[in-house]
Amino acid sequence: MSAAPKSPPSFSRAQRWKNIFDRSLRTLFVLAAVAMVNYLGAKFSQRYYLSSETSVKLSPRTQAVLHSLTNTVEVILYFDRHADFYPDVKALLDEYATANKKISVRLVDYVRDAGEAQKIKIKYNLGGTADKDLIIFDCGGHTSTLPSTALLEYGAVGMTEDKKLDIRPVRFNGEVFFTSKLLALQSPKPLKAYFLVGHNEILPNDSGQHGFQKFGQLLLQNYFALSGLNLTANAEVPDDCNLLVIAAPSAQFTEIELQKIDKYLHEGGRLLVLFGAGSLEHVTNLETLLQRWGMSVARDYVKDPDSSDSGVFVGSYGQHTVTAPLPQLSLKLFIPRPVTKVTVPTGSSLQVDELLYSGENSLLAEDLTAAPRKYPLVCAVEQKPVAGVLNPRGNTRILVTGDSIFLGNTAIEYGSNRDFINAAVNWLVDRPQLVAGVGPRSITEFRLLLTDRQQKQLRWLLLGALPGGVLFLGWLVWLVRRK
Repeated sequence: MSAAPKSPPSFSRAQRWKNIFDRSLRTLFVLAAVAMVNYLGAKFSQRYYLSSETSVKLSPRTQAVLHSLTNTVEVILYFDRHADFYPDVKALLDEYATANKKISVRLVDYVRDAGEAQKIKIKYNLGGTADKDLIIFDCGGHTSTLPSTALLEYGAVGMTEDKKLDIRPVRFNGEVFFTSKLLALQSPKPLKAYFLVGHNEILPNDSGQHGFQKFGQLLLQNYFALSGLNLTANAEVPDDCNLLVIAAPSAQFTEIELQKIDKYLHEGGRLLVLFGAGSLEHVTNLETLLQRWGMSVARDYVKDPDSSDSGVFVGSYGQHTVTAPLPQLSLKLFIPRPVTKVTVPTGSSLQVDELLYSGENSLLAEDLTAAPRKYPLVCAVEQKPVAGVLNPRGNTRILVTGDSIFLGNTAIEYGSNRDFINAAVNWLVDRPQLVAGVGPRSITEFRLLLTDRQQKQLRWLLLGALPGGVLFLGWLVWLVRRK
């Protein structure tokens, strides 16, 4: 009986080599595509944010600081990776590292990596139990440490079931503090801001509703050192004064004090004046000084009948560096005095600009019979350089607001109030790269409220229907293949 003929091989040698070549070529194409995508990703770093809720897009001010950063900075997250808000901190700092390759971010989990945590504790002199969940900025041995607790701002969001205030995180200040730390690390020393005292001014350590504690914190975040200054004695405005702040005075300035301030301005000083409601009842004499610098501050305040509540919403903006980032935002003042540009002599080097205006139907509180119109509420003055004249402090810059309440601890968080004063301060000290503001990010809490019946249905869906559906489809596939 003859042997059964051998079946031919499924693939000839040529066919096998052809398949090998085809697979190799496909693999090379895939690897080439991956390499090109990574190359383009590294070369073109534009990022797109599809959701306002999940994005951590950096503000223009932060991007400007990162663009100017030339030193290498290591950011160490001394964290329990399961701590609240750790993912938010890590995601935000990753954006910093993406924007500037000189920034590196490293996690040291003190719960799961005790050896590395001990090295960090020794290197940065960390001690007690309170030294947890820290952000450490290290720039060539120049270090700065920030506790994670400083990043969160708490507030009442309602009432609990037992009728107590429900206190929860409402704002995340990560970008505010991270950017200020980088600004401090790359600057040799802070600028000096002096707050004038002696006329019932509001000070930056006042934590009341209309106090300036948050305004003072904003200056600290912009790397200012804050001091008080009393000109009633023999003191002059110090040589290291980069910004003189007169915040809501309600008492009279002496002629000697006005002369000292005027001298400071003629030397190229920078002045921020915030008129408060108290100046309506008591003449301060600052109005006379400011008149000589191109501004008139009326002895009255503006009311806007179109405002739905107390205060005056800004209706329009003047063209200026300070207002450039603001028109799409909302800004609100409360008891603003009109601050109007006056005619300066021909040939004067003063440039006076009205920055903020009330609505078209505004009225003066003491003259309700006047025709409704818009009123200027803020003015800025700059003395342009004059040939042959060199001021020791630079070019004079002044910014005057007819209201101080809008920068109080409560109102500064409204709309773009914080962004406005940030831009104003950095314009005054001639830091144009920092004019665009960065404020706290609101924390949005999402809750899913389910009844007992809905919870039971959801439990059956997740534990019964879905796994059961997979098993049923698997059984159908087995049944079809069996036939």
